[in-house]
Amino acid sequence: MIKVNIIALGKLKEKYFTAACDEYIKRLKGYCKLEITEIEPVKLSDKPSQGEIEKALEREARLIAAKIPQGSTVFAMCIEGKQLSSEAFAEKIGNACNMGKGMTFIIGSSYGLSEEIKKRADIKMSVSSMTFPHKLFRVMLLEQLYRGFKINEGSAYHK
Repeated sequence: MIKVNIIALGKLKEKYFTAACDEYIKRLKGYCKLEITEIEPVKLSDKPSQGEIEKALEREARLIAAKIPQGSTVFAMCIEGKQLSSEAFAEKIGNACNMGKGMTFIIGSSYGLSEEIKKRADIKMSVSSMTFPHKLFRVMLLEQLYRGFKINEGSAYHK
């Protein structure tokens, strides 16, 4: 069974996000071994300078990098990444499964991800040019992972 890691900056606190994530985590148990690692974002001042933001992203990058499993296909979730249809995403999942490689998805803080993490990624991916709360995005990613596995098995879930 393929290993899927989600490394996310920030913790889910709202019950409605937690409940939605729990539902997809339960559904994914039949398809992958899922691990979610939450990392506390670096604290910034109320109106951080660009330099302060960049230093925080660098510190977060070190924390993130330490959690990426060896040999895993790394997806950096970032606004400048490529947008994929659900079918194209399912194909990426299928390719990773066929190669026996795990997948790691990285969700940055509200200021995104460092260039170091983006360069390390095998795939830079965006789900939309719209902006979503990172906590909601975690739910969306879990749903799309589930949808991708269902597409690959030929299920009617995607219809």
